[in-house]
Amino acid sequence: MLSRPAVLASRSVPRVAWIVCIAWALCLASTASGGNVNNGFTNNAVGGISIDVNGIVTDARREDVDTLRRYLLGSVPAVPEPMAPAVELRKISLRGLEAAITDAVENKNGVLPDAVKYLGGLQRIHFILVYPEQQDIVLAGPAEGWRVADNGTVVGKTTGRPVLLLDDLLVALRTVNAAREGGISCSIDPTPEGRRALEAFLTSQRAFNPSVPTRIEQAMGMQTISLTGVPGNSHFARVMVTADYRMKQIAMKLTPSPVAGLPSFLDLLQSSRAGLSNMMPRWWLACNYAPLARSEDGLVWQLRGAGVKVLTEDDIIGADGAVAESGRKNPVAEKWAEKMTEVYDELSTSDAIFGQLRNLMDLCVVAAVIAREDLLDRAGLQLPLLTAPHSLMMVDSWNAPRGVPTRCSFVKQGRTYVLTASGGVQIESWQVAGRFQVVGDLAEFLRAAPHAGPDVWWWN
Repeated sequence: MLSRPAVLASRSVPRVAWIVCIAWALCLASTASGGNVNNGFTNNAVGGISIDVNGIVTDARREDVDTLRRYLLGSVPAVPEPMAPAVELRKISLRGLEAAITDAVENKNGVLPDAVKYLGGLQRIHFILVYPEQQDIVLAGPAEGWRVADNGTVVGKTTGRPVLLLDDLLVALRTVNAAREGGISCSIDPTPEGRRALEAFLTSQRAFNPSVPTRIEQAMGMQTISLTGVPGNSHFARVMVTADYRMKQIAMKLTPSPVAGLPSFLDLLQSSRAGLSNMMPRWWLACNYAPLARSEDGLVWQLRGAGVKVLTEDDIIGADGAVAESGRKNPVAEKWAEKMTEVYDELSTSDAIFGQLRNLMDLCVVAAVIAREDLLDRAGLQLPLLTAPHSLMMVDSWNAPRGVPTRCSFVKQGRTYVLTASGGVQIESWQVAGRFQVVGDLAEFLRAAPHAGPDVWWWN
């Protein structure tokens, strides 16, 4: 189950006519790291944030972001010419990746070519192809050459969409059993001490003044980041936490929406003139796939659908501040969730973190299908370096995010304080993998896409 989002007590306060939304400052995108120590950037401006050894997240300084980008521009070599063109389907061999990693471990001190780290420029995964005769499983999807964006994210040269990372694939494959047992999720929650301090402040507060937002932030203090299913010090975890909060930043108008079709929730609430009473909305990012398509022989699988959606539900806040699920949805919160889902593809380009989250979901679904359908056995394929949790090929290690300082925003609405810290990410990849339809002519796709042979790890 998704860790419960924090939703704080709603109360009527005489002479106060404001909606106050509690959130956190967290602005993380991706990294183009190439080694297990992240080239010295563990605590620096990776994607716009800094995380210290205690896991405290703060905004990175602009000069640190620029330093990171300059470093990456100097360290990421030119894209191999054959990989530069944009193509609808590029095929990446898992057997070939295993061989490339073996070569790196045995002969190159574990240093991989950038083309392998960036999975040949793949930007999504549309097909899983099983080749028993070649003892291989191949992932296929749109791809092109890559570049370093202004914030240090590695993206497609023409689309601007983030490329898939080998590091995230390793985590998805190695945590597939954890995903089956309990799912993969993240949430950001206030501490018990913060709840009590906020309650005391609200009890004593009788009028709004310019110091209220700052005093709320001080009362709440640090929020706790919780992660399940994946290592907290992985790039995978950082993307989930960031996407969670970036959604809340946009909803609470703490940062401008990057696309015209997505106003903040606060703007929608003001324009609707709707009240929330003690019903508090929460949102979370979840998988959004149509039933997978499968060939009759089970050797071809197609991922279908947008990949990510935003869901919402109201929580009920009792007189004692206790939180319970209502099973109902606030119409304005539902409208905001629908708007974000509708523009998600555009968001994936405008704010790379949402594209990266969709990449994670694709990778998790792929890992679940491979495990659920025993595709490694069907292919006669062993991938110890890719799949073993304690493989010699380690995933990149970062300072794990553990806490985020409180941020507060507000708009004028009625005579009520409404306080919210809601959201999360939930990746139920095994549920997606278990929903499929047999498509009779899908096997033709495999016959029309012959394997390129044992000596290559990618082809168009």
